Amino acid sequence: MTASPKSRRRVLVGVSTVAALSLGVGVAAGSRITSPEDAAAKTAPPKASQITVPVEKKALASKVVARGDTSFDGAVNIRVETSGLTTPAVVTGKVPTVGSTLKEGKALLEIAGRPVIGLAGVLPMYRSLAPGSKGPDVLQLEQTLDRLGFDPGTVDSKYDSNTAHAVEELYQAAGYDAPEPGEQLTEAVDRAKKNVDQLKNALRQAERALKQAKAAPGPGKKDLSVEQGAVNDAKTALDDAEDALADARAKAGTPLPVSEVVFVKTLPRRVDDVKVERGGTVNGVVMSASGASLVVTIKVDAQTKELLKAGMTASLDLGDGTIVPATIRRISKNADQYDVVVAPKSLTPHALELLRDANVRVTIPVKSTNGKVLAVPVAALSAGPDGGSRVEVQRDGKTDLVPVKVGLSADGYAEVSPIGDTKLSEGDQVVVGK
Repeated sequence: MTASPKSRRRVLVGVSTVAALSLGVGVAAGSRITSPEDAAAKTAPPKASQITVPVEKKALASKVVARGDTSFDGAVNIRVETSGLTTPAVVTGKVPTVGSTLKEGKALLEIAGRPVIGLAGVLPMYRSLAPGSKGPDVLQLEQTLDRLGFDPGTVDSKYDSNTAHAVEELYQAAGYDAPEPGEQLTEAVDRAKKNVDQLKNALRQAERALKQAKAAPGPGKKDLSVEQGAVNDAKTALDDAEDALADARAKAGTPLPVSEVVFVKTLPRRVDDVKVERGGTVNGVVMSASGASLVVTIKVDAQTKELLKAGMTASLDLGDGTIVPATIRRISKNADQYDVVVAPKSLTPHALELLRDANVRVTIPVKSTNGKVLAVPVAALSAGPDGGSRVEVQRDGKTDLVPVKVGLSADGYAEVSPIGDTKLSEGDQVVVGK
């Protein structure tokens, strides 16, 4: 059977369609086939580009930054020596409150109706002092009196009438009557005064007898040796009696009872704790006191400690934007670390309130450049073949290696200056990474 022309046309169209589809599939499949070289090229990472930053001109300052706790400086226990009292050591007044300030030359406490005056000194009061006393405790007392403006005469180790007068002025300034000398000493003064009075009368009688002998009528030159001898003897006796009176008065000068003075290393101080109350009896420590000034203590390692020394300036950040100037007061070893005690130069009432029992940020400048210098990030520095430092500088699409001398480093930047004939300027682009 022979196909009709119409049937043949349908077969040809079908074959053509299949051929076209096969060609499309082949082209599509061919477009997905790549060589190993092309595949590697397409999956390789892009070529690294260099990261650069400009050279800056800026002032650099290295510093130590740490946090520290505040405290009142130098706590001490205060004891009163009451062994010299003839009455019970009962607290009768002037009991301080916690937080109050102990001032030099003022009464810290009253015991048995008498003051306990605070003075600054390292040697404790261990005995009563009086005219005739000698020793290092007398020297310390006179040095203290002289410093406070009470003239003790020659500052030495001898308690004399000048010292006694200065002690009397100390009590007057504190608002108290000066201590009285012992009864025996006052009785000795009274006896010496009576003796002087008697000898003055004896001298007057001898002088009167001499005068009468001279005026008596009689022939020739009169022998007045007896009367004159009596006058001379009376004068000598009176001189000796007046010397004895001066000595008795000197010995009866104002004393300093051991129970009425306490020497503390430094004053003023803040009262931290009170161990006694009015009406109670003193037995041992009467109070503990720290320094009147607040300080901040930070801890540093041995390496950092080598950068610091007493007297260096610092600053305290109180957290509310207030910055308080300060100085390093002292540095002391504490186990494997070091305590750096920083004291504010002055405090307003607001700053004092913020500092109490606070933990604050302390900044201590260690070193700084003299004005603005060329500076690059520390990451821009690399070591050259000779061990020196260098930076990579990009100029006009090229990279130059510029040897530099490195100065102060701070806050991630380093001071640099080009070596030799090389050039490095503000704004030059230096490579810090790729």
